[in-house]
Amino acid sequence: MNSNQRRPRVLICDRIADSGIELLAEHADVDVQTGLKPEELLKVVGDYQAVVVRSATKITASIIERAYSLKVIGRAGSGLDNIDVEAAKQRNIKVVNCPDANTRAVAEHTLALMLALARHLPEADAGLKEGRWEKNKLMGTGLYGKTLGIIGFGRIGREVAIRAQAFGMQVLVNQRRPTPELNLEAKVDTVDLNDLLRRSDFVTLHVPARSDTENLIAAAQLALMKPTAYLLNTARGTVVNETDLLEALNRGQLAGAALDVFAQEPATHNALAQHPRVIATPHVAASTEDAQVLAAEMVAKQIIDVLEAVPVDNPLALRVVPTERVVPHENTDPRRVARLVKRLSEDGILANPPVVAEFEDKYVVLDGATRVKALKELGVPQLVVQVVSPQAADLELGTWFHAVRELEPGELLTLLAGVAEISLRQSDRQRILNEMVEYGGLCYLHTIDDEVYLIAPAPGVNHLQALNKLTQTYIEASHVTRTLEGRLDYLRTEFPDMAALVIFPEYTVEQVLQITRAGHVVPAGITRFIIPDRVLRINLPLDFLRSDQSLLEKNTWLRRFVLDKLGTSEARYYAEPVYLMDE
Repeated sequence: MNSNQRRPRVLICDRIADSGIELLAEHADVDVQTGLKPEELLKVVGDYQAVVVRSATKITASIIERAYSLKVIGRAGSGLDNIDVEAAKQRNIKVVNCPDANTRAVAEHTLALMLALARHLPEADAGLKEGRWEKNKLMGTGLYGKTLGIIGFGRIGREVAIRAQAFGMQVLVNQRRPTPELNLEAKVDTVDLNDLLRRSDFVTLHVPARSDTENLIAAAQLALMKPTAYLLNTARGTVVNETDLLEALNRGQLAGAALDVFAQEPATHNALAQHPRVIATPHVAASTEDAQVLAAEMVAKQIIDVLEAVPVDNPLALRVVPTERVVPHENTDPRRVARLVKRLSEDGILANPPVVAEFEDKYVVLDGATRVKALKELGVPQLVVQVVSPQAADLELGTWFHAVRELEPGELLTLLAGVAEISLRQSDRQRILNEMVEYGGLCYLHTIDDEVYLIAPAPGVNHLQALNKLTQTYIEASHVTRTLEGRLDYLRTEFPDMAALVIFPEYTVEQVLQITRAGHVVPAGITRFIIPDRVLRINLPLDFLRSDQSLLEKNTWLRRFVLDKLGTSEARYYAEPVYLMDE
């Protein structure tokens, strides 16, 4: 930031980790004023460009009306129920949070509560402290072989499932917008809510506080649960009707409950918190030192990005962004990355900006994964990207087929038979599409000898892990050419050295984004994004991206650069498809 520019001011209303405060202080003047009453916050909020809260401070519409200078509200946590997001949107104030920061902490707390319920740990501890040795009275139950029902299968729900499966539990899932492919990969069964409640030995809630989740679990739902079942809530207190739960516990309708959240907090006089068959904790599921540090740093980085963002959008949707926030949706070929690292080092130029979709707090690479990987290996701290909307009507996603060459068909089949992560099943052209669905196929192989093989993950193997291992195996042992052609007679002529064609199912843009959100990647060279108004040959020096200029200064320069090019007709628009001979 230029020395003649006034530094932005940030108000921290709830206590966050010192590392987040220090990060913000490098870019802004920071005031920490915790415990402000609403009327006190109303008086001072107009002086700040950013406000940071956790769960204690509520940013209401009336406060937002007084926030004359506010550009961003940061929540150092996952939920946004204490912020009037709609009011902020109307004032063009950005709201950011860090839903991933406390994911593991909440998942671990959920398992801790589940174990405490199953083994009666609070009673055992209290009894011994009071001088009672009640070994025979405290018969517990195990988790192995039990059924866990997870309501809400986002980040936290998935982490809970992983830990529960490590205990040998069967996992049932209910979610408002099912993602069948990811759920299959996670080895969970998707069921409706009533079925989940009837079948589960433990039911855990991981949904946000919204109007459609208020009283999601009430008398009718509790009546469906087994009398030996336990209910856990580490989500939000409004999700459970507390009066109905108290009555169900008093009637012996379920074995017990564990609650970290309550409709009204602090819940020091709540009858549920005092109940002998309830384990109650004071909203501490996310309260680990690791989670708080990560949340503070993540929200600080997002606030800095907003404060230093270019004030006017670039006309070609080009943007300078932190490299660490650019993530791939597909794997990369190390050989291609190494070649590009060498070329970028020699040229010192970024020719074609990667194309990304802004998704939550990340930029998901739709095209240019090899470039991004190479630039990361070169330690380039910021990248120029072209941002497209995942909902754009003219953004298309197709699928490449892989022509496997320079191998004999028999050699290829022998090679794949040795891959432990997959299974090969001979089929034919008439049955193969039905078998792909029936057996959960990854893809299928059509050899040059006209034999067809279904390729599926081996039992117990992660779907995407198997797919990546498969492609990695034949890519390393052969020469692979991507093609849109599926006719063998044509390919025989074009590629006389071809052994087989690997044919993949089509993905949707939403599936690709959900796979990335889950921390996975699809294999290299399968997805084929058709990008509207693609920008090529921008030819920016890497030294520009390595410079100490702020994001604001770089984005302001980039905007001028693009406008100059457009104004002098140096940039040309071509409607035709592009062939890149060196990519």
